[in-house]
Amino acid sequence: MKPVDRVELFKRFRAANPTPTTELEYATPFELLAAVLLSAQATDKGVNIATRRLFPVANTPARILALGVEGLEAHIRTIGLYRSKAKHLIEACRILVDEHGGEVPRDRASLERLPGVGRKTANVVLNTAFGEPTMAVDTHIFRVSNRLGLARGKTPLAVEEGLLKAVPAEFLQDAHHWLILHGRYVCKALKPECWRCPMSDLCRYTPKTPAPGTQAAKPKAKAKAASKPAPRRAAKPATKPATKPATTPARRRRRDVQPES
Repeated sequence: MKPVDRVELFKRFRAANPTPTTELEYATPFELLAAVLLSAQATDKGVNIATRRLFPVANTPARILALGVEGLEAHIRTIGLYRSKAKHLIEACRILVDEHGGEVPRDRASLERLPGVGRKTANVVLNTAFGEPTMAVDTHIFRVSNRLGLARGKTPLAVEEGLLKAVPAEFLQDAHHWLILHGRYVCKALKPECWRCPMSDLCRYTPKTPAPGTQAAKPKAKAKAASKPAPRRAAKPATKPATKPATTPARRRRRDVQPES
């Protein structure tokens, strides 16, 4: 995508949603960290339902540690993989209490040392809780970036690195949220809603999905280049096949008769 198109793309995102943010409900950096950790292979809506029960009871590392694994499981049972997530969150809380005074660290290395926290989760926390211009590439951002032609890549890390170079600096802080929301509600995985996408004219994705009840426009056949008919060659006159000249039988050579003596 050309630089001028990238600027126009994010101007449109900003005009439609000037202050984008995560759909996870949180009030502190730790609540955000816990919610993102619980959101793996789960919807934000499902995580919010669970954290509305959990956070009024325990919303700090020390309080969650006091619940224990079984007590925590009881509050997040509705989330997929809740048993393994409960173990990871308890272990993460123990490290936060023992090594960070119960506070969420603000550097990537310390965040990624926490059980259940990978690069994507660390980027979400750094960007949303601390205002760092990071790019957390989830399935939505990965798909949208490749379809738009904004940052193509075969791995999340390749797309992340491409986005950090491609996104203009003035939009980098909010780009993560714009791209996620666009992928979640417009540029969907199975059937992108191209007919109502405000970025359609900038997007490299083809074929564009038509509006419901209409048929997709068939691609126009390439017109064949007009060419002059090749001039006909004049027919050669028919010729008789070459024949060998007739030959006469060789005359017998007469023998000279010697007179008798």
